[in-house]
Amino acid sequence: MSSHPPDSNGAPARIAIVSDVHGNLPAFEAVLEDVEAAGVDAVWCLGDLVGYGASPDGCVALALERCDVLLGGNHDLAVAGRVDLADFSPAAAAAARWTREHAAPDTLATLERLPPARDEGPIGLYHGSPGDPVWEYVLSSRQAAEALDLMSPRIGAIGHTHVALSFVRADGRLSGDPAPAGTEHDIAAGEWLLNPGSVGQPRDGDPRAAWLLVDLAAWTASWRRVEYPIDAAARAIAATDLPRHLADRLFIGQ
Repeated sequence: MSSHPPDSNGAPARIAIVSDVHGNLPAFEAVLEDVEAAGVDAVWCLGDLVGYGASPDGCVALALERCDVLLGGNHDLAVAGRVDLADFSPAAAAAARWTREHAAPDTLATLERLPPARDEGPIGLYHGSPGDPVWEYVLSSRQAAEALDLMSPRIGAIGHTHVALSFVRADGRLSGDPAPAGTEHDIAAGEWLLNPGSVGQPRDGDPRAAWLLVDLAAWTASWRRVEYPIDAAARAIAATDLPRHLADRLFIGQ
């Protein structure tokens, strides 16, 4: 990692924000390789390390090694027994049960202690939203406005939707846009919600693994996508009794 100076609040200057790894170790490894090449001071993860994919132990171990901040998402909490599987779709519940049965004790112990939010510093971190960090999908302007009203920091990072996007409120106006690869925004002014997209199971039509670079010295947010061996992740799922469509959807980013 590089040694860029921290901003005036003591936060790292260049931060990689990742989310929704979902047991996809090839994707996580590819993203972290790209993160390393970009030269960052910290890696912050917004949760859902497990669920859907076949490598929960590898993903949790890698997150513990490489991430400076680590949240828990709804799938992490479900595997740890902290939320009810009745709230999940059949496939998601099946994947959570499989993960619970096959994950190592150390993996489960890690998932049991992860918080779903961190509302401090220059960027608030939430798996879902400031109002409901476990479950809310922020996809509309109405939801974004409510989230911004609840946030203490001026900038928030959210995951959970598996869709790379941003919302900004400035001069009384709020707008939201998808954030395909190569999108860069000046975040020096206004209130922002930034979603990096998903590392391990994108759902915005781009199957490449997603991450977000936030530079607090330059006040920019840059969305990145990384090629990874999707077939390896799919084969790992197919070798288990996880639902097969969890492998198939990786190829189309849906």
